[in-house]
Amino acid sequence: LNNLAGLLRNQRKCDEAMPLYERAIEIWEKVHGPSHPHVAAGLNNLAALLEIQGEYDEAKPLKERSLQIREQKLGPNHPD
Repeated sequence: LNNLAGLLRNQRKCDEAMPLYERAIEIWEKVHGPSHPHVAAGLNNLAALLEIQGEYDEAKPLKERSLQIREQKLGPNHPD
């Protein structure tokens, strides 16, 4: 789902990509918990999609949550 959403995002098919990103995040949260690096990656990808659409205010909290998860799980000095 995440990879297909990425392809659609690159093709600027944002309306098709968004529900795929949301579904991928939902699955990862159920399978791995809400603080897993996969969830962080999905949130970051969804935020990038929103940025393409000019929805910066909606993208910001997703980026912040993604960063929080990454720092919690990978440490503040991890290159991601």
